[in-house]
Amino acid sequence: MEDILDLYAEPYDPLYPLGCFDESPYQLVSEVRQPLPVAPGQPVRYDYEYRREGTCNLFMFFEPLQGWRHVKVTDRRTTQDFAHCMRDLVEIHFPKAAVISVVLDNLNTHTPAALYATFPPAEACRILRKLDFHYTPKHGSWLNMAEIEFAVVMTQCLDRRLGHQETVRRAITAWETRRNAAKATVDWRFTTTKARRKLKHIYPL
Repeated sequence: MEDILDLYAEPYDPLYPLGCFDESPYQLVSEVRQPLPVAPGQPVRYDYEYRREGTCNLFMFFEPLQGWRHVKVTDRRTTQDFAHCMRDLVEIHFPKAAVISVVLDNLNTHTPAALYATFPPAEACRILRKLDFHYTPKHGSWLNMAEIEFAVVMTQCLDRRLGHQETVRRAITAWETRRNAAKATVDWRFTTTKARRKLKHIYPL
């Protein structure tokens, strides 16, 4: 826990950026009947029936110090999907960084081995040399700021019926463009000092 809190307290350095990473499933749902539009004295009306269209997966990249985020929509969350996300982080999102500190949860796919299972050894090694993984502790995934950003996108963008991956992708692209332009970020106030005071029961005597 303190490792991540100390990382959050460090000043921004473009050569050593901080990236929070998380993932979440999303239920695709389409309308059975078209909603009735707004009319004078009458709000928009939706039929209670809907059609399940399967699921997709959302990968969240979040750089809180610069107020930047990107959501990648995929079919699933396999080891290979994670590995490709890490390559995107290195080659597309932070190509000039020397080392990227990545805060992520302790899932079985979130390992260096995932890159070796996906890419040739030399390629996997090249990518991993630019990544510094910082795992949240057990029952401590709330320390990952990407979870907060997921709560925002679910409330501001995805709290409606979206039936197809491409529709989800377009909606998220519009949302992240607006939020990135505003450099919206998380006002993180929980520090190592506060943790030692408020959570002293979890520290060894």
